[in-house]
Amino acid sequence: MDRSAARRLLAIALALGLLTDVLLDGPAPGLNVLIAVSAILLAGWLLRPRGTAPDRLDAWLPVTAVVLAAFVAVRGDPFIAFVDLMAALVFTGAAVVAFSGIAVTRRSASAIAMLGILTIEASTIGAVRVARVAHVAPDLRLTRLPARFTPLLRGLAFAIPIALIFASLFASADPIFRRGASDLLGWRIDLGDLSGRVLFVLACSWLAAGLLSVAANGIPAAARASLGASAWTEPVVPTIRVGSTEAIVVLVVIDLVVGLFVALQVAYLFGGQDTLAAAGMSYSDYARRGFFELVAAVCLAGGVVVFLETTILQRSRAYLAALLALLALTAVVLVSAAFRLRLYQDAYGWTELRFYVLATILTLAAGLALMTLLAIAARMHWLGHGLAVIAVVALIAANLVAPAAFVATRNVERVIDPSLVAPGGHTGLDASYLGVLPDDAIPVLVAALPGLPPREAANVLALLRRERLTLAENPAYANPAAWNLGRERARAALSTLP
Repeated sequence: MDRSAARRLLAIALALGLLTDVLLDGPAPGLNVLIAVSAILLAGWLLRPRGTAPDRLDAWLPVTAVVLAAFVAVRGDPFIAFVDLMAALVFTGAAVVAFSGIAVTRRSASAIAMLGILTIEASTIGAVRVARVAHVAPDLRLTRLPARFTPLLRGLAFAIPIALIFASLFASADPIFRRGASDLLGWRIDLGDLSGRVLFVLACSWLAAGLLSVAANGIPAAARASLGASAWTEPVVPTIRVGSTEAIVVLVVIDLVVGLFVALQVAYLFGGQDTLAAAGMSYSDYARRGFFELVAAVCLAGGVVVFLETTILQRSRAYLAALLALLALTAVVLVSAAFRLRLYQDAYGWTELRFYVLATILTLAAGLALMTLLAIAARMHWLGHGLAVIAVVALIAANLVAPAAFVATRNVERVIDPSLVAPGGHTGLDASYLGVLPDDAIPVLVAALPGLPPREAANVLALLRRERLTLAENPAYANPAAWNLGRERARAALSTLP
């Protein structure tokens, strides 16, 4: 890539950042997601090397990305829309890689996984490489500063953008942290403010430049990856290696941001200090929010740990101490997320989404414990195997618990025993929501009918009778090949209704 091409790439990335801000900062996900994904795909196609054509087997990747992005504007289910959005982003990244001429579909599963890691790496730091080629950012290796300062500057270059993301997540989750950051820094971390919007545009432009650099330059290390499950080639390793000093700087900066948030949690969330004076809201309002953002922060911290562990040149005691400190602080953030979720559930009851959030929190807790053990033992290369086992165990546990039955049981208990409801919380039974729960919830509702108040019992009985007709008349359930234990139990329970 020459200087002119690099500057053109940066200009397009900045335009994509501005477009993303206009489309996504404020409006709910919908048609804006389709427009953003289409714009990224178009930019990647235009910036691909001249004369390069994607592999024919990869033609489905951009089409799938567009279709999934379109579903965000079609489906009204927030959870499905979120899954569609995440999948659309994955396929968008894969399509951009294919635009560079790298075959994706033909590769083995392990090679595709490594290709994904390399793409994430390029998206994170590719903007720096492009900026150097464009002569708009200095090459730290060419500065006249003493050599001992070079690792420090590189570490800060990595750490500051990540720390700002953590700060934005914590500010969104916790109003006291947001106010404290405003007092400390002199500006508010709020995507609705001018400074926050500039930060948002720059962050989106940074990621866009990194991803588009993949379309323009490809991923050299991927050329050595296997194209088939049985073929052997030289192992693919990350193209970037991080020195001990840089890694320590990154960890210390992030530890400071996460540590500040943890200190506020200990004081206000767990310690019970006056949130009305600190944030202008009651403790219940303060605590019943933010668990989604905190789960995202935990995932980001895990990603930082994995990245450093797989790219660091030499582990030192100081590095290990800073790494373990981040894991410990992240564990407190996860406890905060779980505590907030519990308070919210006590007030408003359970839903399947909240059940899955709790399951995610427990799975992440197991993952953090595993990462801590592997970091101490310097065996982080076993993390993928361990996380796979944890994921399988979590999935089996969820099946054994039966989320729909669990949610129905907890919500019925709240109606029968109002003492389970937090002060000011919702005390009624949402029959319309129970009516959309899967068949596993039906035996619970049938068994609970005698103990429900007359009004609640009448509502539940009406929806159960409708479900009985559905199970009896739907031809898809009549075929013996469609036998399902949960459905049969539901039919047996419904047969006892008057």
